[in-house]
Amino acid sequence: MHSFTWDWDWESSKTSEFLSGMGVSVLKKDKLGNENTPQDLLVSSPCPPQKRQKVKEKEKEKDFVIVRRPRLLREAESGVSWDALPDELLLAIFAYLPLNDLLKVSLVCKRWRRLSFDESLWQTLDLTGRNLLPGVIGQLLPAGVTVFRCPRSCIGNPLFKTSKPLRVQHMDLSNCTVSVADLQSILCLCEKLQNLSLEGLVLSDDIIKSIAKNPNLMRLNLCGCSGFSAEALELMLSSCSMLEELNLSWCDFTATHVKTAVNHATSKLTKLNLSGYRQNLQIPDVKTLVERCPFLVHLDLSTAAILLNPVRKDVNPKENINNKKKVVRGTTKMGI
Repeated sequence: MHSFTWDWDWESSKTSEFLSGMGVSVLKKDKLGNENTPQDLLVSSPCPPQKRQKVKEKEKEKDFVIVRRPRLLREAESGVSWDALPDELLLAIFAYLPLNDLLKVSLVCKRWRRLSFDESLWQTLDLTGRNLLPGVIGQLLPAGVTVFRCPRSCIGNPLFKTSKPLRVQHMDLSNCTVSVADLQSILCLCEKLQNLSLEGLVLSDDIIKSIAKNPNLMRLNLCGCSGFSAEALELMLSSCSMLEELNLSWCDFTATHVKTAVNHATSKLTKLNLSGYRQNLQIPDVKTLVERCPFLVHLDLSTAAILLNPVRKDVNPKENINNKKKVVRGTTKMGI
């Protein structure tokens, strides 16, 4: 047998001729070595980022630093910061502020608000002749006020946020412009009153009953008041047994009111004013007062249509333990 030896050597120059005869062309390698990748896919598909580029980006991120403009150093201020002051010292400073300024400093910060409403700063509150908007009384009185003067003022709805009893001991609301309901909302929270003046106000039975809840009441001025019954007056006089000074002059009283005041006057009274009841106050009433009130020093019965001469015999100065002169005022001033 004859053996044949195949020689597979192929000239590269004939490759293109051979392939062209078959209707195809030779694929050329690009720089990236993508010899088998169609050109249309190479154009349409984005090239993935190279690893070296990622490394460079990470290195750039490490090198990225936020630089802020340095603040200008402030010159050291002399003195002490307000924040460094103790509460006791701030309270001592606030004690010299008038009411308007004290309310303004309460808006500075939470700490100053807490200190500005400390009860030590609100022992006395004088709002004479003011026009008080709704909510003002309800905010200030619970701060610990013990002395409250507000005569000739216009009082809006107190709008109390608490039902706790107030600490007020001395209150003057004479000749205020205030509704019966708003006045009741104030007095119903008062149980420690010692001195109270409601001169010239329209009251109610509920207000008189609220006054009766103050057993330590010593001075009461209801001059020119109206709107309450004789039954409420009796309850108040019976409950407030510590009364020493009482002014019931020129009230809108009937004969029943006057009889109630005379028959239930407290025994500790030293000053009593029942002037203004020309027809309703009689000599027997005066005798009853003298008997019930052995400590009575000043009794004002001005305009009462009674003859005072018979009374003089019944007023015995020796009954007064303090040996003070008793004064009865009727149609004329008479020292007895």
